[in-house]
Amino acid sequence: MSPAAGNGAGKIIDLRSDTVTRPTEAMRAAMAAAPVGDDCYGDDPTVLELERRTAEILGKEAAMYVPTGTMSNQLALRAHTEPGDTVLIGPGAHIWFGEGGAPSPVSGVVIRPLEGERGMFGAATLRAALNLDMGTVRARMQSPVRLVCAENTHNGAGGAVWPLDLLREMLAAAREAGLATHLDGARLWNATAATGIPEAEFAAGFDTVNVCFSKALGAPLGSALAGSADLIERARRFKQLYGGGFRQAGIVAAGALYALEHHRERLAEDHARATRLARGLAAIPGLEVDVEGVETNIVRFRTTAVDAPEFAGRCREAGVLLNAYSRRDLRVIPHLHTTDDDVAGALEVFRRAAA
Repeated sequence: MSPAAGNGAGKIIDLRSDTVTRPTEAMRAAMAAAPVGDDCYGDDPTVLELERRTAEILGKEAAMYVPTGTMSNQLALRAHTEPGDTVLIGPGAHIWFGEGGAPSPVSGVVIRPLEGERGMFGAATLRAALNLDMGTVRARMQSPVRLVCAENTHNGAGGAVWPLDLLREMLAAAREAGLATHLDGARLWNATAATGIPEAEFAAGFDTVNVCFSKALGAPLGSALAGSADLIERARRFKQLYGGGFRQAGIVAAGALYALEHHRERLAEDHARATRLARGLAAIPGLEVDVEGVETNIVRFRTTAVDAPEFAGRCREAGVLLNAYSRRDLRVIPHLHTTDDDVAGALEVFRRAAA
């Protein structure tokens, strides 16, 4: 059976991720017309405008455009730490589980995951994780805790949004302990769309923030790291070291800038379709989903009768693409190109695949 033969729509319905989008015609026009320079020399006007606008939205002094979210996060870790330092993260954090194990070889840091619910942790959990004062000699034997990282929205927790009060309490505890703070806000745009809370409020109190343009916003590539001017200047040195120096990067930065200005407001459409998918999945025998836990555009669900890889394979044969993460767990993400008809078609394929 051809991949598009079974969904009744004669097309592939790709729900693997919101990274599978393609530039819209308007975005392509903006990219074609973009004035460019050489980003390594700091004179690409489109990159500079993207960085200025991103810093403005996030309430930070400066921002730096980089090719990927992984690079942005890992640059933050390197800018904040020295080899041998400890970095505290929430359970299931993308920085550790989704970036190829980069913290160890790239920055030489020790990652310590904290316990928590839906990828989040509070001030008490953070304080309990800090090294005890056992005297100077014993302190030298420990890996010093230097940085704490949060993720908002949290990919592994199904696009969960950190409540602002919990986030602020955790940040206050981090400041009391003298720790640096980093926010992996790859889908921070979704947190704002879901709550109405501006991105700058979620970003306030963090020393650095990563945001991504190629996920929810639908740009072809790119992320940005924002923070103080001094920290971003330090991170630029590592960007070059890691091979992230662009030349005429304004061509792709124009796509990100267009997405930033035109695609944030429509994210509520993705959230609504994710809720429809979750409700439809919950009605299918053999599938389980926490409908109330779907806050943004990510839907994680479980199979109870068919192994997840087999379920995903059946769906692929019927023209619907999705990701399996274990023997039972799967994920779907509606995005810029997902329509209401796609949601209905996908649910019909899921119903047959689960039988």
